[in-house]
Amino acid sequence: MASHSQAPLHPALAALQTSGAAKVKVAVADIDGVLRGKYLHIDKFMGAAEPYPAGGFGFCDVVLGWDMLDVCYDNTTVTGWQHGFPDALARLDLNTARNVPWDDKVPFFLGEFVLADGSPHPLCPRQTLKKVLKRAEKMGFQVMTGMEFEWFNFLETPQTWADKKGVGATPLTPGMFGYSLLRMNQNRPFFNALMDEMLAFGVPIEGLHTETGPGVFEVAIGFSEALAQADRAILFKTGAKEIGARFGIMPSFMAKPHQNMPGCSGHIHQSLSDGKTNLFFDATNPRKMSPLFESYLAGQVACLMEFGPMIWPTINSYKRLVDGFWAPVKPTWGLDNRTASFRVIAGSPKATRLETRCPGADVNPYLAMAAVIAAGLDGVEKGLKLTAPPITGTNGGAEHIARAPRTLIETTRNFQQSTVARDWLGDTFVDHFAATREWEWRQWLDAVTDWEMKRYFEII
Repeated sequence: MASHSQAPLHPALAALQTSGAAKVKVAVADIDGVLRGKYLHIDKFMGAAEPYPAGGFGFCDVVLGWDMLDVCYDNTTVTGWQHGFPDALARLDLNTARNVPWDDKVPFFLGEFVLADGSPHPLCPRQTLKKVLKRAEKMGFQVMTGMEFEWFNFLETPQTWADKKGVGATPLTPGMFGYSLLRMNQNRPFFNALMDEMLAFGVPIEGLHTETGPGVFEVAIGFSEALAQADRAILFKTGAKEIGARFGIMPSFMAKPHQNMPGCSGHIHQSLSDGKTNLFFDATNPRKMSPLFESYLAGQVACLMEFGPMIWPTINSYKRLVDGFWAPVKPTWGLDNRTASFRVIAGSPKATRLETRCPGADVNPYLAMAAVIAAGLDGVEKGLKLTAPPITGTNGGAEHIARAPRTLIETTRNFQQSTVARDWLGDTFVDHFAATREWEWRQWLDAVTDWEMKRYFEII
């Protein structure tokens, strides 16, 4: 009997075999959107890269069971002390292959968590986005997205920042100087490194400029299919920090580092395609918006707030949601209006899209993208119609619309009770993620802050 021919080697593995590389860098995303990774010996990597069921490698499931400071949650059930933190199975996505230009061009791959039978792990952020995208595919849609980040840059190192005990970071540049050619030129080695090395890293940058604020930059990442875009976004955040360190610069993607300055956004641009055509565009509509676009937008207007902790995941996220600092505070929509939560950009067949402006730069890109897409597609599934007119100016016409909650615990409770979130993300993920945000809130409640010391220490 003739033997079955062996499946052809994936191009990334074929390239790796001929590269002479002795090691490979791999990474997975934790709940907070921090990449956790390791180097693997080439032999170990090639074994891990084998098809299911032989492939994969063990990665301690504490990655899904601790916070960003490596403190283990005490209120979760799927992972935790009660289970002994065993290895979870991580599988590599060979389509994420790239080389790290600033790390001697070491080969790099992203991974994701799966269960023992190869099915998606319900807590894995990347798998959560894939779950939403799979449902979109069944609806006949390819989701196209692009992310923008604003972030502060400081003349600090991990050691200097530790020595300062979290107070008095030195900004890269002084003053409020948005779109400044002068500030770009004064920091051109860093700017050029970001543009050139990110492109070589498979993270193409459409635009990079200074924003309003001391040492603030803004980046627009090249538009792509949604999963690839989330990969690019999380790699950009880590990559910017690694490149910055070479110049003595520490980027921070906190949502609101300074009380009296604008915060940092994580805007998400979206459109739906059939693989060939932008389905959001309708030349016959005065607004150039198709009925599909209107239903998608109506879905986000109706229920994105139910996904609140996925777009505002930290205590600090809510310090950004104040009036007068650009960040939208109500679920409103507008036509090319940057004060609205949902900015409709409609015109050409290629460029027509929705910009969701609510999220901050502190998001986990996988989870933020899963949230906005799920909310939009929920509107499509239900055939929702736009019932509110577009706002004018800053919330003109939206005086009676309730603003977003001001605290993480409020949005977390809303998320826990959301039937829409549970429908799209699953009970296991919703319960776990809600528990992680409750934990984050508890850490804040227990903390004694410099605000309290300045306000109460002498006077009271």
